[in-house]
Amino acid sequence: MTAPSPNLALILASASPRRRELIARLGIVPDRIAPADIDETPLAAELPRDYARRMAREKAEAAASDSGHVLAGDTVVALGRRILPKAEDVQMARKCLKLLSGRRHRVLSAIALRAPDGSLRERLSETIVKFKVLSDEELKAYLAGGEWGGKAGGYAIQGAAEGLISWIQGSHSGVVGLPLFETRALLKAAGFPIA
Repeated sequence: MTAPSPNLALILASASPRRRELIARLGIVPDRIAPADIDETPLAAELPRDYARRMAREKAEAAASDSGHVLAGDTVVALGRRILPKAEDVQMARKCLKLLSGRRHRVLSAIALRAPDGSLRERLSETIVKFKVLSDEELKAYLAGGEWGGKAGGYAIQGAAEGLISWIQGSHSGVVGLPLFETRALLKAAGFPIA
């Protein structure tokens, strides 16, 4: 058995266990995990799509390596032109969920694949998500579960929040954190052996 070309080694620029689980669904196990530590502050008047794309590119560049392709992603929850933060405390999570209650919002999941030669391929997945109108009891119960911690918009669709979402249009995996259709297309275009 011959070793794979070093150019086809895959470096995942994320410490997210969700992203590792998702990419495994494509039959891919990253050769290395190299979380990118960058400033994730949105620029003044930056639109959500532009912000998601910029974050994915900057993460890919921050983890750049000449020993393999770097896959980076960023997921943004947007309410209109407003970028909702990653919930760092229960008050922030409550504020985000009250804003999302009974309303549609967009989840933008950008990915960037940086080749060892510095070339970059990018994709963006956009999903529309609608929460039911959340009662005080539902909100309290969800917040008590703690799965909102560090999540954009204060929720994780792969957990209890899924029972509070009346419908989605788009990519479920994109809302979780890695849009598999777009990721598969990028990896195939780069020559990764995906069936």
